[in-house]
Amino acid sequence: MSLPILYTFRRCPYAMRARLALRYAAAEVEMREVALRAKPAELLAASSKGTVPVLVLPSGAVLAQSLDIMLWALAQADPDGWLQAAPWAAQAEWIQRNDLEFKPLLDRYKYPQRFPEASVEQHREAGMELMLRPLEQALSGQAWLFGAQPSVADMALLPFIRQFAAVDAAWFEAAPLPALQAWLRAFVASELFQAVMRDRPAPWVAPSVSDA
Repeated sequence: MSLPILYTFRRCPYAMRARLALRYAAAEVEMREVALRAKPAELLAASSKGTVPVLVLPSGAVLAQSLDIMLWALAQADPDGWLQAAPWAAQAEWIQRNDLEFKPLLDRYKYPQRFPEASVEQHREAGMELMLRPLEQALSGQAWLFGAQPSVADMALLPFIRQFAAVDAAWFEAAPLPALQAWLRAFVASELFQAVMRDRPAPWVAPSVSDA
């Protein structure tokens, strides 16, 4: 294996944040798009958790958490200073709130039929209270969470906010969240986002012995 191998799924926000950091750092990797309903044996051999992203390094080391992959990429190159945009404790606080608290609320909002204990509106309001309104306040008067330059936290959160916004795009556009909306629009329009979301080939399949 000459290049690191990234097992990914185009629409997964965790995989998206990993690809954003890898692309930004210009880290060369072999991308393997997987079908989540037919996960390749190579992915499961690398990481028994069976979720993406997973980065397998040429040394054989495996990074199976998206944030670890982001930090590995930034250790290769961080040209715009994502890591230095704010103290790591401040960035990690946003990321932990997203991963531990907001993601479950996002799932409830996206799939309300699985969580009938509350209405769609109640799930949405919970997400607003926990994350969207605090983000709106943090972004007021500045382009990114910590000022004029993006941070690791921005790129770690944006794929999840994009998913939340897409559940009901008309509602999101009408919501009193102008700074948050501008932040998301700038991200979606960026070359970096466009690059990592370009259509990929069909799901990767291991070559057969006869192909090798």
